[in-house]
Order: sequence, then structure tokens, then C-alpha cells
Amino acid sequence: MKPSTFALLPRASWLAPLALLPLVAGCLHDDDDDKDGLSDSAAASTFDSELARAWMNQMYALVKSNGTTPPPASRIYGYCGVALYEACVNGMSDHNSLEGQLNGLAGLPNPTNAIHHWPSVANRCMAVMASSFYSGNQATIDALEAGFDATYDGSVAAAVRTRSIQYGEDLANAILAWAATDGFAGLAACNAAYTPPGNPGDWTGTGTGLQPCWGALRTFVVTDSLECQPVNPPPFSTATSSEWYAEALQVYNVTGDAGASLTVDQAAIANYWADGPTATGTPPGHWVCIVGVVTEDPAYDQLDIAAEAYARVGMAVADAFITCWQTKYDTYLQRPITYIQANIDAGWSPLLSTPNFPTYTSGHSTQSGAASTVLTDMFGPIPFTDTTHSDLDPELGFTDRSFDNFVQAAQEAAVSRLYGGIHYVFDNAEGFNSGACIGNIINASVEFSK
Repeated sequence: MKPSTFALLPRASWLAPLALLPLVAGCLHDDDDDKDGLSDSAAASTFDSELARAWMNQMYALVKSNGTTPPPASRIYGYCGVALYEACVNGMSDHNSLEGQLNGLAGLPNPTNAIHHWPSVANRCMAVMASSFYSGNQATIDALEAGFDATYDGSVAAAVRTRSIQYGEDLANAILAWAATDGFAGLAACNAAYTPPGNPGDWTGTGTGLQPCWGALRTFVVTDSLECQPVNPPPFSTATSSEWYAEALQVYNVTGDAGASLTVDQAAIANYWADGPTATGTPPGHWVCIVGVVTEDPAYDQLDIAAEAYARVGMAVADAFITCWQTKYDTYLQRPITYIQANIDAGWSPLLSTPNFPTYTSGHSTQSGAASTVLTDMFGPIPFTDTTHSDLDPELGFTDRSFDNFVQAAQEAAVSRLYGGIHYVFDNAEGFNSGACIGNIINASVEFSK
């Protein structure tokens, strides 16, 4: 494993208490070919971030309404984040394209040497991306695109709009062609052929579990799913003197039956970060929406800033799920509910429903470690109040939670799985460290700024 240089935490520390849309107006340009040149296009930084937030929040809503599970959701957020960034990057003179920097990304179209309206490019690009992933929701996608189009048609010259829309479509199609080569198309056959290892301590859920071959997908930035592989878990044992028994007893003592031993805040943390499919836009979607929360701040309310932040987080959560799922199915270890009921208390139940895949490591923790690392690199350790659920899942009735920085939020997301009774402390701690490794590699390897 490539060691992380940021936010690595020992396992013991994880028990410490943890404390239509408004539209962007375009800039009207005369379509004078004597002024041709990208330098004449209004910079992406001159537009606010509303379009970026609207489209990524729309992806969250589509993930939620379609019941997309976390691994495929992370992939969708990853490709959409890259598409949004590439739609804007030619209007960001101090930034680089991701072409040639991400695994397999090549052959992207270049805009003609003429004036472009970057919000129109992004609007069409994101509509094509959304339609590809969720063709059954075309009316919803069309409505969002049309809402922005109606504003731009009144403020941007027709020829500029036409070429911008075409470029956005061409760009989306190129990114979708890249996505088609990541191995996703072969997952169904691979999953059907997967054979569990058959060792003591094996996971005992339904079938072989969710997406056993997800770790074989091409990553976005890390070399492969093994580059940030976590350290080995404790040796499985049912002996009362073993580390594994001690870890399970810790879950049992901290939570109690159905969460009866949790404090009010611990129970709130478990439920707040659960982010189940159909109830929310999934755990990776939660971190995508935190980008939206941050870019509503006037200090960061720019299209270029939002595009970069969504790309960073999208790639981080996508690589985190590929890495985590490789580890899950390499180790194939049983969840606390199985171990505790067999060895400590047959009548015990966790607060949250146990997901149908192996325990090591925690997906929440891995992707939170990755997302918080890339966001800290971009924005620094800034305070924020997470309004994801009140903005997008108000029916759940959650109270917003405030944090001093992204890492604090990520640590709370990780420990929430202990409070939920569905992960051991080592699942969370080593998953977080693996995610921080992924985030560090993205920070070091991808040159966004020139």
C-alpha cells in the first residue's frame, strides 16, 4: 500500500467522542468572426456556480429515485464530475484539462477557435451525461436543461449558443466513450462467476453480495484497486482472548441491542450518515452535495471553482469504492451481526440494517477519507454546515450538522458505522486511512492548475 501522508489515524482514536432553480445569466457577445478566439469568451469564473449545483443535485435526485446502489452511484458521480470540469476548463485559462492525466482519458474534442458560452457548454454536456445514465427520466432531464436554455437564449448570441451546445454534446459523448472502456459492461458476467473463498470467518449474507467484481473496474487516478489497499485486518478468531472478539465486544458494548446504549447524539450520527439507497442519493452523493453546500458561500460561488471541486470529489469517491470493494471481496469477512449473534449474544441486533456485502473495509469511511482529503487540499480546513438532507431529503427530518473542517465530518461519517452496529472499529479506521491515501494521490498526481 502506498502510505498516506494525510489524516492517518490509529484504530484506538476512533472511539473518542466526536463532538425551477435560480438561473445564471449569460454574457451577450456580438457574433463577430473578426473577434474569433477563445480569449474573447467570458471566463468561467465570471459565472456563478448555480448551474453546476443544479446538475449535480439533479444527479443526486436521479440516483435516489432510481435506487442506485453506492458503487454504481460513485461511478456516475465520477464521470459527471469530470464532464462538468472539462466543459468549463477551456474557460479557465489557469487550469489544465484532465485529458492525459486520468487513466485512459484521451481524444477529447477541442472547441473551435471562436467565442463560447461555457454555461451553455456545461448545460448540454450534463444533459447528455444524465440521459445516458438515466434514460428513463428524460422528461426531468429535459426540463432542467430547458430552464437554463431559456435564460441563455435571451442573453447570448445565437451562433455562440449553437456552437457551445454542439461542443457540450461532443464532449459528453467523448467522455461516455471513455467510460464505456472501464470494465463496467463485463461486471454482470464477472459477478455471476464469482466464487467465495470458503475460509473461516467468511461473510454469510445473501448470495455473493453486492457487486463482487466492482474492484476490477478501471480507476480514475490511482494506479489500480491495490495501490491504496489497507493493512490486513485482525486474524479471524472466535477465542474470547482474540483481537477479533475484542473488536466485536466493542461494537456490542458501545451500541447495545438495537442501539439502546447509544447517546442521543450517537444515534443521530448513525442515522444522519446512513445514506441508504432510495432514501438518499447514497454516501458518495452526500459528499458530492457537500461541494454544493460549500460553493453556495459567496467566497466560492463561481462556476470554475464548483467544476473543479465536483471533479475532485467525483474521482475520489469513485476510486474509493473500487479500492474498498476489492478489499471487501479479497477478505470476504463477516459482519458484526453474524459474529456477535454466534459468539456473544444470540439476541443482539444493530441499530441499522446490515448491508449485503462483506465488512472489511467500510465504504463510508473509505470514500469519506478520500473526499475530505481532496476538499481540504482545494479549500483548506474551512468550517461548514452540512445542509444536504434539509436541502434534498427533507422528508427524513434530519437536523443539519456543523463541522470545523472536512476531516471532522469524514471522521463522523466513519464512526457512524460503529454506532449503527454494522462495522467494527478496524473497518472504519483502516478504511479511512485507505481513502486518505487515495485523496493524497489525487492531490499529488492531478495538475488542475497550470
